[in-house]
Amino acid sequence: MNGGNLQLAVGLVFVTALALGYVFLMPLMMGERRAAQRLRTISASATGSAIRGVSVNRREQVAKTLGEIEAKAKGAAKVTLELKIARAGLAWSQRTYWMMSAGLAVLVGLLVLVVSANPVAGLGGAFVGGLGVPAFLLRHLRKRRIAKFLRELPNAVDVVVRGIRTGIPVGDCFRMVSREAEEPVRSEFRVIIETQTLGLSLGEAVSRLYERVPVQEVNFFSVVINIQQQSGGNLSEALSNLSRVLRERRKMAGKIQAMSMEAKSSAGIIAALPFVVAGITSLTSPDYISLLWTTDIGKLALLGSAIWMGLGILTIKKMIAFDF
Repeated sequence: MNGGNLQLAVGLVFVTALALGYVFLMPLMMGERRAAQRLRTISASATGSAIRGVSVNRREQVAKTLGEIEAKAKGAAKVTLELKIARAGLAWSQRTYWMMSAGLAVLVGLLVLVVSANPVAGLGGAFVGGLGVPAFLLRHLRKRRIAKFLRELPNAVDVVVRGIRTGIPVGDCFRMVSREAEEPVRSEFRVIIETQTLGLSLGEAVSRLYERVPVQEVNFFSVVINIQQQSGGNLSEALSNLSRVLRERRKMAGKIQAMSMEAKSSAGIIAALPFVVAGITSLTSPDYISLLWTTDIGKLALLGSAIWMGLGILTIKKMIAFDF
């Protein structure tokens, strides 16, 4: 590769590094501001639901309780592999997970080695199969389990509300949910009941639910239960308001998904267009397009195009990934 091509490659790498820094670092910096604003919104919403009908002289006590809950959330333990497996709803041990990862590493590495006949590519395939595929599997199962949990949580809250209004103790209402609700709500409420038998209070047991199901809806539920346990109040009314909020959030999520489908379709078409054009060109003019992988300039152009296309796809994904 001559001096001009080397300068072009260095310039391309420099610009790509700047673009990567903009795409990844700016959302992280803005994410801290959004997290702080969201935490204030959560606290205000939970306070409004939990202290509705509570006298003014108890607001300071409720605010103190919220401060303690937020302090516990900030001091939460680091997410371990065992907790990731539990969030995915799997009954695996860490040994089982690593054995499966090793098996996938060997399988994918051998498959890539046979196809490409390149030891470096085979090593890369083993790395992806051993670390990438199991992590992707855990994330996929966690998202699917959380979606099921959020669909059933308002119904479980309604069961607790109806039980409290008919005079049934809160613990017995939780036992009803642990027997009659759909999975995974049933198993999670069963864990809450079993945790209480070990000596923890209901508020502490529900707070641990947020560690296994880390979504804001569960945080709302935990805040309401903890406020009632520590400060008192009308729990049935607070949970009724919470159930309504959860259903409205679900409706809003459905509306956002419907409104963003057009943008997602456009992004899919734009991302697939280069591959479609390259496939058609390779069929109609193979000698013309073969310059991309037979010459140094062509290989450099392919590398640059792949990098810029990846940045474009990431940018579009962040633009259509709505969070509320």
